[in-house]
Amino acid sequence: MRHKTGRRALFNEASGPLEKQVLKGTRWLLLKNPENLNGDKNEQNRLENALQINQPLATAYYLKEDLRQFWKQKSKAAAKKFLYDWIGKAESSKITMLIKFAKTLRGHMFGLLNYYEHPISTGPLEGTNNKIKTLQKQAYGFRDMEFFKLKIQALHETKYALIG
Repeated sequence: MRHKTGRRALFNEASGPLEKQVLKGTRWLLLKNPENLNGDKNEQNRLENALQINQPLATAYYLKEDLRQFWKQKSKAAAKKFLYDWIGKAESSKITMLIKFAKTLRGHMFGLLNYYEHPISTGPLEGTNNKIKTLQKQAYGFRDMEFFKLKIQALHETKYALIG
């Protein structure tokens, strides 16, 4: 039997207002790294309460946390073993969303493991693309393509002026 772990399904199946109150607003808590939980907002307790209500949700959360360790493996071989073990755990959980995600990871394993040979990130490129999209939205499109290119170049030069 496969378990539904979607927050909405869980919220709809909640037995009473107290359970619904515990589950309300947990999406961001589930996505946050534990070290980033805000003590002033009692986020750690709220997360623990939500995880106690539903075992499949807790399983998915703890597997998500475990997967973060992939990037900390000492070698490509260790990372490969780690990934195979994680995929096995996800598949044996019988949680539909985890099984689908495990299948996706298996399909992308070659690329993921290449990180251990070439540890690069597309973060800076994605950041630049977002800045260009924002610039384009702010201007509602430029009619003069040369002017648009200059604006993009100015974004790029400003970034490096701040760094250097």
